[in-house]
Amino acid sequence: MDLIQLIIGFFLANVFGYGGGPSSIPLMYEEVVTHYHWLTPSEFSNMLALGNALPGPIATKIAAFVGYDIAGWLGVLVALTATVVPSAIALIILIRILQKYKHSSVVKGMTFLVQPVIAVMMFLLTWQSSKESILSIGIIQFASIALIAYWLMLRRKVHPAFVILAAFVYGGFFLGRS
Repeated sequence: MDLIQLIIGFFLANVFGYGGGPSSIPLMYEEVVTHYHWLTPSEFSNMLALGNALPGPIATKIAAFVGYDIAGWLGVLVALTATVVPSAIALIILIRILQKYKHSSVVKGMTFLVQPVIAVMMFLLTWQSSKESILSIGIIQFASIALIAYWLMLRRKVHPAFVILAAFVYGGFFLGRS
């Protein structure tokens, strides 16, 4: 039953995740945390942070982590297949359609109008992760870390993976001891 749920959960999250990882993450959160309760919100946030520090697409890293946690190596294979195969098939089909109708105002309108939906989904995921973090470490540390991360990434142009790694180190040495 777990393998079927892995197929359904990751298939749905990735088929409806128009735009790739950023739009798939809130859908995966819905399946992994809210629907199937495979991870807690805090565990999902930690796994997402770790996944962002590693190279490669975030959707496959989430699928591999959750799949392994639920059903071992077979779970990894099932979750990755449910994540990658539908996207690959859809990509091949959509590329052919979009190449044929790339100048259509309907196609352009569809891609522009889905962007606000993706933005709202990302905002809701950010809001949920922020609430979890504030409850765990407090508003002052949360705001300090967020401002430092903002400054490092946008002003100093430090790669996000290094900022995430620094947050892991900080959390391990300073928050882990409290």
